[in-house]
Amino acid sequence: MNRTHNTSEVVPGIPAEFGDFIVTRRLNILRRHAGFVNNELACLDAGCGNGASLLQLANEFRECHGVDANPDYIDQVHRAVRDRSVVNCTAATDNLCNTVVEPESFDRVISFEVIEHLPDELAGVRSLFRVLKPTGRIAVSVPNKWWVFETHGTWLPLLPWHRVPLVSWLPSPLHSRIAKARIYTKSRITKLLSQVGFRVTDVMYVTAPMDRLTFEPLQTLARKSVFGRDTTRIPMLATSIMVFATKGTE
Repeated sequence: MNRTHNTSEVVPGIPAEFGDFIVTRRLNILRRHAGFVNNELACLDAGCGNGASLLQLANEFRECHGVDANPDYIDQVHRAVRDRSVVNCTAATDNLCNTVVEPESFDRVISFEVIEHLPDELAGVRSLFRVLKPTGRIAVSVPNKWWVFETHGTWLPLLPWHRVPLVSWLPSPLHSRIAKARIYTKSRITKLLSQVGFRVTDVMYVTAPMDRLTFEPLQTLARKSVFGRDTTRIPMLATSIMVFATKGTE
């Protein structure tokens, strides 16, 4: 059977866990980006998963709200909110391509590794544009085409291993036929955001966290050397691309 993510079928992602180093890297980048994190502002996590990013940012914003199409993940967020006694964080089941969030209701929007799974990436980005205030900012991350492994897996037979090497480097028409999610270059994601009216202000490669390198001494060595910084200029060392953009000018 021909399987492709360009159809109406959504291949859901698996959310990162609270202790995953990729979450730490994303939040480090957000916090270092001047003015993005602000305890006087409201933040939306679009495609929040289990709340791994949302809840770690909650005390750094006036209020936080997460939406995700998977109700099981939202239940996990609610439990974590209660367990952590977080008072300014809410979450609801919602479809990013048809969101019920009020227009222009958030100062900041984050969406990490979500757009690639949507049946209509353009509709999803339009939804993000819609809920952002006129002077708001957004931070989006997507999988990087030039990372050595296909992080979202493929439909290839006899290959149960999730991270297939070099598949991500295939030409887009072929990649779209065998991969379980889209993949992006810097130019592709910036063009997509610009198409709906965002003004891109910064684009960076997010260094591979090496979470899947389970031999701890080797993982520690990797993180202290080649993979030591949260961002890199070398595309092949990055699992993701993070883009910052505004709806207007501040």
